[in-house]
Amino acid sequence: MQHFLTPMLALIIWTFVMWAVMYWRRIPAMLKIEKNAQKFIDDPALWDKMPKSATYAADNYNHLHEQPTVFYALMLYVFAMGQVDSFYLGLAWIYVAIRVVHSLVQITSNSVNLRFGLFVLASLSLIVMALRAAAQLF
Repeated sequence: MQHFLTPMLALIIWTFVMWAVMYWRRIPAMLKIEKNAQKFIDDPALWDKMPKSATYAADNYNHLHEQPTVFYALMLYVFAMGQVDSFYLGLAWIYVAIRVVHSLVQITSNSVNLRFGLFVLASLSLIVMALRAAAQLF
C-alpha cells in the first residue's frame, strides 16, 4: 500500500507550486506599478493597483496555509494512532484533489460559488475523517 502520508507530501508540493505561480505573477505586476518594492509597505494603496491574476494567486497561497493545517494535523493523528487504512487514504487523496481544483479555479476564473462548493466538499472530507477518528476512540 502506498505510504499513508504521501497525500500530505503532495499537498505540500502543490503549495510550493502555487508559491511559484504567485511570484511569477506578482513580481512582474509589482515592477510595473513601482520599481521600489518598499513603497508597497509605505503606501498600501499600491496593492489596489495589482492585477487580479496576481491577487488571486496570492490569496490562494494564503488559503493553502489555512484549512490544510487541519488536514496535516489530522493525517498525523491518524498515523500516530495506528488507524491507517484505505478509507482514510482515499479521503486524504480526495481532499488533496479538491484543494488542487480549488487552487486552479481561484487562479483562473475565481468563481466564488464554485470555490465555495469545493471548500464545502473538502471540509466534509475532513469532517468525516475527524469523526471517524473520534469514533475509533470508543
